[in-house]
Amino acid sequence: MAEAALGLGEGRWAPVAAARRRQRLGRWLLYALLTLFALYYLAPLYVMVATSLKSPEELREASIFAWPQHLQLHTWTQAWGEVCVSVNCGGMRPYFVNSLVVVIPAVLISTLIGAVNGYALSFWRFRGSNLLFGALLFSCFIPFQAIILPLAQLLGAVGLASTGTGLALTYIVYGLGFTTLFFRNFYVTVPRELVRAATIDGAGFFAIFWQIMLPISLPTLVVTLIWQFTQIWNDFLFAVTLTNGAGQTATVALGNLVKTSQATKRYDLEMAAAIITGLPTLVVFLVAGKYFVRGLTAGAVKG
Repeated sequence: MAEAALGLGEGRWAPVAAARRRQRLGRWLLYALLTLFALYYLAPLYVMVATSLKSPEELREASIFAWPQHLQLHTWTQAWGEVCVSVNCGGMRPYFVNSLVVVIPAVLISTLIGAVNGYALSFWRFRGSNLLFGALLFSCFIPFQAIILPLAQLLGAVGLASTGTGLALTYIVYGLGFTTLFFRNFYVTVPRELVRAATIDGAGFFAIFWQIMLPISLPTLVVTLIWQFTQIWNDFLFAVTLTNGAGQTATVALGNLVKTSQATKRYDLEMAAAIITGLPTLVVFLVAGKYFVRGLTAGAVKG
């Protein structure tokens, strides 16, 4: 009887055990597939790093996937401050500084204005507010190529052609549609009673914004800062069209370095310069990546 009962018990739980085995197998298959995708995605980055650390002789003889036998760190020094980019022989450093000078104020100003716009369009409705918001949204879908020529003429007319100020102003205006959208989508989920209570207590438009709305919108603020920084830093079309010479940004200088005619192609130098150019956005995502994910879901559910 005991053996029969034991056999009956084993037969009863057999489907559950089989289901668990299938679940574990499916999980391992998923992990294996994701690992393959990650390796495929990271392979170019590995090749860039390995190439930048190889000597020219090793580049000619070894495979592109082979790790360098002797690390050549001086290539990074050359890419940063010694190599000639176009007519400037100061390396990527001056163009890197140009990018920072343009990107930092453009990101901060466009984010702040977008926050004020989103706050006003959510809680301080006025005649034509929906039309204004629609126009801002429409600006998000205008391709760069459609406005590049009239934009260059406009900057030339106001004396800002080929200047960092004109380029920063372009990024600010072009980014307002995105920043306003991000903040408005978050602010519409905030209870209106919060603003009404502050208004009854005597708080004005900007007092409510600075003391209540902006502090509670930190996740959206992080998302907007990361979005704007990435878009502006990686931009090439506006930068190459609206700047020239020593005032160009890092992405344009990288393109000029690749095109520079040399007797021997220096892939190690080009890869090092490319990594230097991409480091700021990589650092931003490594430092604030988790906040970016949180901010994307902030305001997804109202109430």
